[in-house]
Amino acid sequence: MKIYITGTSKGLGRALAEGYLDRGHQVVGIGRRNVIEHPNYEFVRCDLNDLEAVKRIRFESDGMSCMLINNAGIIGSVKRVSDLDAGALQEVMDINAIAPMILCQQFLKDIPTAGSVTILNISSGAASRAIPGWAAYCASKAALDRFSDTLFMEEQEKERNVIIYSLAPGVIDSEMQETIRSSEKKDFSSLQTFKDLKEKNELETPEAVARKIMELLSLPFDGRVVRSLREVKTDN
Repeated sequence: MKIYITGTSKGLGRALAEGYLDRGHQVVGIGRRNVIEHPNYEFVRCDLNDLEAVKRIRFESDGMSCMLINNAGIIGSVKRVSDLDAGALQEVMDINAIAPMILCQQFLKDIPTAGSVTILNISSGAASRAIPGWAAYCASKAALDRFSDTLFMEEQEKERNVIIYSLAPGVIDSEMQETIRSSEKKDFSSLQTFKDLKEKNELETPEAVARKIMELLSLPFDGRVVRSLREVKTDN
């Protein structure tokens, strides 16, 4: 299989890339920084905040089954909307929602759907609830969920064989969590909750989450697009 993954320099994206490389797959990383050296790994340099650059990305199947994993995302500035400038809101929406939508669109144009074609968009539990201080993040992930649902319905109407997930992976011990914990109480009323998750060792490692995601993607698709990894039973 050939797998395209955004944000492979760290965290979940890197763990997914290395996990699939260990299983013998071809992996193409998309992002600003390359940290992986492997004979089956190719890197495409692209800042996902530059939507014109995102529009220039093209996909090739090389005769293999193909998967696109839109993993890259940012929390943005953890502040209430009235304390942010418009640019901060736009950056979160562009990276978390608009860039993945553009990549999904181009992927489905470039890759033949006669074989196995899968899209995995990494969403968040924040898509389904309001969290003060995270308005843009919550909105971007909610948009990604609805987009994924609608995209799947459209591909069904076109009688194309496409599997699509928008998956909330749970709380991962990542750089994003460090950003959240470094915010100020006056800007983020839930700060102590996230500090407690770290102190109580309730954060999952990127590698553990990557294994669960790979297990999920190996199971038969039941038609449910928007999912939480917490409700998925795996062997890991």
